[in-house]
Amino acid sequence: MPFADANGIRISYQSTGAGEPVLLIMGSAASGRVWTVHQTPALVRAGYRAITFDNRGVPPTDAPAGHYALADLVQDTKGLIEALGIGPCRVVGTSLGAMIAQELALTSPESVRCAVLIGTRARTDAFRLAQLRADRALLAEGVSVPPAHRAATTVLQMLSPATRDNDDEVAHWLDLFELAGDDGVAPGQAWADPDGDRREALRGVSVPCRVIAFDDDVITPPHLCAEVAEAIPDCDLVRIPRAGHIGYLERPDEVNSAVIEFLDKN
Repeated sequence: MPFADANGIRISYQSTGAGEPVLLIMGSAASGRVWTVHQTPALVRAGYRAITFDNRGVPPTDAPAGHYALADLVQDTKGLIEALGIGPCRVVGTSLGAMIAQELALTSPESVRCAVLIGTRARTDAFRLAQLRADRALLAEGVSVPPAHRAATTVLQMLSPATRDNDDEVAHWLDLFELAGDDGVAPGQAWADPDGDRREALRGVSVPCRVIAFDDDVITPPHLCAEVAEAIPDCDLVRIPRAGHIGYLERPDEVNSAVIEFLDKN
């Protein structure tokens, strides 16, 4: 896997295809290779060059010690675009990656041609703040969660009831999450969160954007996604049913269609 020097760190990335570039930004503590399961092949079939990368803290990208600010990750992404010479490019982000993408579109529009924001938000509401503080408390205490417990919790947080209630499907996901063994990866990212309420600031975004929300998402629920779509001028909102926070893996065909249809227009 090649590396690029950006914002004072070394970032691992992967490029697939030969068309116009689409930069895919992954969410918290997840490897960029997650995109290659469904999204990269779909984008390449649609004629695009799909570029995935590992955010700071996710090996083999550098993992500086300490807490990361959202601004750090935004600058990393801007630096990668500049290092690869692909700006302005189409950008797709999910969860933390979507928050990076919307801030990048706001602060560096010269880097972004258009953006798809999957499972995003502009603020942290009371329940999501409680979740965030609980996660940070575990990290601060150095708690190591057993793999089986982590897998069950991940299924509950990330998937829809339709998947959780299907015995065959949920067994597959439980095995996958237990084998993933990603507990403790990129702990600094737990502090990369929007600074207050960003809705008013997002009214300054000037590039075309689409928000994709998942009906059963408990991490970035549809009402928080809708706030982003309402704040960004001329941004539309696509809702996908029977999907949780990782709907891009749970309902990939619907997500890929919504992403590619928007990219083709912009």
